[in-house]
Amino acid sequence: MQITALYCLIKVVRFAVNFLKEVMTIPIVAAMLLDAVFGDPRGLPHPVLGVGKIIAFLEKKFYKGKDLKLRGFVFCVLVILIVGSVVFGALRFAVSVNPLFYSILEITLLYTALAYRSLKDEAISVSSALAADDIAFARLRLAMVVGRDTDALTESGIVRAATETVAESYIDGVFSVLFYMVLGYFCGHAALFAWVFKAVSTMDSMVGYDDDKYRDFGFAAAKLDDAMNFIPARLGALTALAASFFSNYNSLRAFRVFLRDRLAHKSPNSAHGESVFAGLLGISLGGGACYDGIYEKRPWIGDDLREPEQADIWRACDILDRAYMLSAFIILMITGGFNV
Repeated sequence: MQITALYCLIKVVRFAVNFLKEVMTIPIVAAMLLDAVFGDPRGLPHPVLGVGKIIAFLEKKFYKGKDLKLRGFVFCVLVILIVGSVVFGALRFAVSVNPLFYSILEITLLYTALAYRSLKDEAISVSSALAADDIAFARLRLAMVVGRDTDALTESGIVRAATETVAESYIDGVFSVLFYMVLGYFCGHAALFAWVFKAVSTMDSMVGYDDDKYRDFGFAAAKLDDAMNFIPARLGALTALAASFFSNYNSLRAFRVFLRDRLAHKSPNSAHGESVFAGLLGISLGGGACYDGIYEKRPWIGDDLREPEQADIWRACDILDRAYMLSAFIILMITGGFNV
């Protein structure tokens, strides 16, 4: 009996070791594991900050005079060229130095492009504040990840906003990045494709607003972000739906809500993920919010079957986990598979 148990243990350990060896030869999956375990690297300058500085510098140079839409287009092209050139140049230099150095740099670039763990940590911090009945701190934590005003939000409003953030950021901060990593992988440039997308996404978050200041200047960045998220938003929503099929969530209701409400947003992409999360949770999302004191009306997404509760943030993170794991499995299969 002891010999049999020892034999089984050896087989399990061997499987685990061989699995990890195979996974570490697939850069995208290795990056996903690093992000899941460590999140954003602490104490080190994040590449997104560098991209933000490039955008801010070029904005000062180009946001002047007339023809702001044309200037915004040139600005957008320059940001992409600069970020792409830096990433491509760094990887070419790494290849010339050492293959191991190249692999480490590539995995690091892929890893830092993902925002799965940081998204989850921020959402859970809001949920933890609500669980401690500290609604003021929950509003403060929420304000760090959303653009809406949070000062007057009730608990259900905070839950809705946090859940919407998880659902929307799952697409543009996680799944879309993975989509372009895989697309780049088959073109031989996974990290380059990922960071070109991150440059566009960061531009959209900084200048892609439909207001008096950025309506013209940020037009190109906003439209390009919409175009680049178009396919990933739809695939990502279906992936989250598939990942939750064998669970306690009501997948049939979620699919119905997805078909009905996936376009219930001024953005062509945002409601796809939100509709699946709303359907799985059985709550309504959207409905409008205040931005800088001005109320912006939006359609409701999902069925208002019950009032949102603090545990829904955890459930949204669980859906995120399931979608992330399914994505990792699919990527592992299509980028080489493994043998044990």
